[in-house]
Amino acid sequence: MTFGEFDVIETYFTHRFAQRDDVQVSVGDDGAVVAIDPTEDLVVVTDTMVAGVHFDANTPARAIGHKILAVNLSDLAAMGAEPRWFSLALTLPEIDEEWLTGFSTGLKEMSEYYDCSLIGGDTTRGPLTITITAHGVVPKGKALLRSGAKPGDWIYVSHALGDAGLALAVQQKRLAIPDQHYRKVCERLFFPTPRVALGQSLRGIASSAIDISDGLLSDLGHILKASRVGARLSLDELPLSLPMTESLSQEQALQLALTSGDDYELCFTVPESQRGLFDTLVAHAATKPICIGRITSDLNRVVLELDGEPWQLPAGEQGYQHFAFSSERGHDGQS
Repeated sequence: MTFGEFDVIETYFTHRFAQRDDVQVSVGDDGAVVAIDPTEDLVVVTDTMVAGVHFDANTPARAIGHKILAVNLSDLAAMGAEPRWFSLALTLPEIDEEWLTGFSTGLKEMSEYYDCSLIGGDTTRGPLTITITAHGVVPKGKALLRSGAKPGDWIYVSHALGDAGLALAVQQKRLAIPDQHYRKVCERLFFPTPRVALGQSLRGIASSAIDISDGLLSDLGHILKASRVGARLSLDELPLSLPMTESLSQEQALQLALTSGDDYELCFTVPESQRGLFDTLVAHAATKPICIGRITSDLNRVVLELDGEPWQLPAGEQGYQHFAFSSERGHDGQS
């Protein structure tokens, strides 16, 4: 018997994924039907991963399944949304049952942990490409945007930056680090953690937010452009992991933390008037966001300081752009 498109859907996706109570029609029909409360706004995000661009043949299939949903959930987190549903468009060069088992397992683990139901999609034949459209909800009018930052707001990041970029640099033989450090940063590259709970807790507190998919400077730049402001960053406060500080020079570590993508941490701004409430909110959090600077009135200008002195990033290093390089990179994210 030939194993075809609908066999793939039926075997790996139709019955493997638990459904939320608000899913009325799921995988197997022409479209999905979900019940929406009129007191909520729907948030919709989409991300694509392409073989040879966002991952290579050595990337475990389970990691690909984990990551493609994680990057979408990270976009939802940046808007303060609660994940609800997602659809999957999967283009396969051939049917590889071992790969599909690993991929669907990684996807299933993420979907169950974040209570986000697979409700439909499409499968086709061609170069390996994976697209997910994820849907979430926020209370009416409470979505976090990029456009609300004001001069004087404090700038935060949710966790250490640059680890995924370091793992990619080692894979591409641009850097070499001890094995125990490589294993740790590979976890950050292959299995990122979307900051979903933090994003929801920032509603009504943060003035702007974005997830860091293409590098801190690049993604912070989207906030600055949308909000028509500038920023001053204290690099002494930039959170760096042990693998970064023990394996690299200070300049290498800062460069990766500022420009490498795939971190999927949140960058957000908090007004001075909300800072006390924010400090109380995160006082007992296992991972506390770090304040790295402040918003200024200098339109689109970022000032970097180290030890109280101006610090200059090497020319040309500002963050990942999809069409600026021909070499394989691991980054993704909406712009």
